[in-house]
Amino acid sequence: MKEKSYTELMKMSGSKRKNQKESFVLDLYLDMLISEVLLNNEKEKLMKKIDAAIDEGNKPAFMHYSKKYKELSKRFGT
Repeated sequence: MKEKSYTELMKMSGSKRKNQKESFVLDLYLDMLISEVLLNNEKEKLMKKIDAAIDEGNKPAFMHYSKKYKELSKRFGT
């Protein structure tokens, strides 16, 4: 088996670190994307419930779902 030179080992090490950084960034982007999709989905569900409460004239339900929507928006800064 051929031994690798110091230069080759350093290049391989640098390449591994670069790949790890790229992988970390991709994982971070995926986490952000999934979080945003889940947030938008939850907001959409709450908006439908708010609309239904308005249509039905159900003030307690409207207040409850509006409060949940505000809390969700506040928590995620949207």
